[in-house]
Amino acid sequence: MAAPMRLFGRWLLAEGKPCISRIIRERKTEGLTFSQIRQTASPSRELKKFYKNAYVVQSNGWFEINLDNRKLRTPTGNLFRVPSETLAMAVATEWNAQQDTIKRHNMHLNSLSNTALDNPIGKTKEEMTTSLMHFLETDTICFRLTEPQDLAELQQKEWEPIMKWASDRYKVELCSTTGLQSLVIPANTRQTLEKYLIYNNEWALHGYQFGVEALKSLLLMLAVVHKQISVERAVYLSRLESQYQADTWGNVEWHHDFDKYDLQARVAAAAVFIHWCSEKTSVWSKR
Repeated sequence: MAAPMRLFGRWLLAEGKPCISRIIRERKTEGLTFSQIRQTASPSRELKKFYKNAYVVQSNGWFEINLDNRKLRTPTGNLFRVPSETLAMAVATEWNAQQDTIKRHNMHLNSLSNTALDNPIGKTKEEMTTSLMHFLETDTICFRLTEPQDLAELQQKEWEPIMKWASDRYKVELCSTTGLQSLVIPANTRQTLEKYLIYNNEWALHGYQFGVEALKSLLLMLAVVHKQISVERAVYLSRLESQYQADTWGNVEWHHDFDKYDLQARVAAAAVFIHWCSEKTSVWSKR
């Protein structure tokens, strides 16, 4: 648990953008008022902080978040609850990290949990798996350039080890292309990876979706989850062409760094979310 918590702490305050719009259903709820639910559900609005402390409460095998004495709810009004105590502690940390205003776009674990609970577009496990496989057809590290030559060589050097690892790990055939058409995935490769993905629970699949969308690469996200590469390395590999251009032509430093750290925050959130939702984790405290 210590390593994921350190990872979580590094990206906690990074800026980010929400991955999905929130759907609000007006109804009477206990705990937070509907007005507060509606305001916290709007990613573009900053709600004035209305609580002093966020803490975790266990109930019926789930872990809820209380803001003072009020139960936290999702944007659609569902009771906020997560299956992992460690995840709940991390979400509470996000809420406690807010200062005078609540900046929901910084709270990636809270947003991921909301998406898993509300599932606003109603995706099934099968549909999420199919969506993730579509990313393999256009995976960042499978599409290579032929020029300039030094960039083509850099892509070969940096990306090929990840493809070889994935090929060996899952015993599948993977290939790269210099064309513009989507890759044709061999039937055995598709079947094997689909079987692996659908074995995950729905919560973990939401984490995969978030991380893969950020990296534009299923293979890089798999490598992060299996601890083959670090979050920082995955982000570097996903931005290899941009980094090459910045090194060659220069860049606006603050903007370049902002994009990099924002992406690292998203991928780190996805990685720990998958981990905590896939394993039974609990937090022990001295009595």
